[in-house]
Amino acid sequence: MKKKAKALSLALAGVMMLSLAACSGKAPEKTEAPADTTAAQSSESAGGTETTAAKTADGKQYKIGVLQLVQHTALDASNKGFIQALDDAGLNYTVDQQNASGDQPTCQTIASKLVNDGDDLILAIATPAAQAVAGATSEIPVLVTAVTDPAASDLVESNDMPGGNISGTSDLTPVKEQISLLKKILPDAKTVGILYCTAESNSEIQAKMAKEAIEAAGMTAVDYTVSSSNEIQTVVTSMVGKVDAIYAPTDNTIAAGMATVAMIANENKLPTICGEDGMVKAGGLATYGIDYYELGYLTGLQAVKILTEDADVSQMPIEYLPLEKCKLSVNEETAKALGIDLSGLK
Repeated sequence: MKKKAKALSLALAGVMMLSLAACSGKAPEKTEAPADTTAAQSSESAGGTETTAAKTADGKQYKIGVLQLVQHTALDASNKGFIQALDDAGLNYTVDQQNASGDQPTCQTIASKLVNDGDDLILAIATPAAQAVAGATSEIPVLVTAVTDPAASDLVESNDMPGGNISGTSDLTPVKEQISLLKKILPDAKTVGILYCTAESNSEIQAKMAKEAIEAAGMTAVDYTVSSSNEIQTVVTSMVGKVDAIYAPTDNTIAAGMATVAMIANENKLPTICGEDGMVKAGGLATYGIDYYELGYLTGLQAVKILTEDADVSQMPIEYLPLEKCKLSVNEETAKALGIDLSGLK
């Protein structure tokens, strides 16, 4: 009798839920991250997006805020991977997707909004976005991704033991291996220009690592920096005739403006080795880099532990993708335009 009564209760509850859905006029919508071709803009600039995942058995629903610095392939992929991990875990949540369009003041405005909304967890994608959220809350659990060195960026006490309300994943790329790739493709290269944005601590760390690797390989490294995307065309043009190759790390400003970099570099037969696959697809020559979708997925798994297992974010180490997760990526069209044979790399 107890089993029959329980079954009847569940059936009646199901009917009531269906009736409520019919009254609302729509069923719950499953969450999706922004597609590679469309960014979810901030509510201040272009309207944020908020969607709801299907309900799970425990009925608890979590509010998650996402602040992405800018739209480009790598950050979009990490966003998508994060959301997929939540879905695969069957998490019941709403997500407020916000994009700052590369503007730091907008990052701060959005960070304050997400904190004031009382989110259960905030994801910050890229270093400037993470710094904005870190400055807005010391209580809400915050996960960061696409940040090279959270400790060096003053986001955590240490990468092994964050010690506060922030943890996440690092997109530290195999810089030494990328410079080795450059040397293999361009054995006669003598001078390498390192192209990055000085506004990103993430990039300064990689630039220093690249300089050490370039000099260790017997070449000369020269920094070419921009403070904003408006300077990319001028700076890249100034590199022509002065360097034999360009190295561009996983810099968000350069990645977003990679089409401009490639246009000038390729027209002047100047090969560009990039920090990540999206930059190669945008016209760079090659990279040996991490998979940002996998990085975002790893961050999503951390979120699940925090929300459903009460994992202590202060004790959660910054995680990294293993070297075997890195992959070679080449742009055959760019190689053809530059007259470079990459067949030996396959």
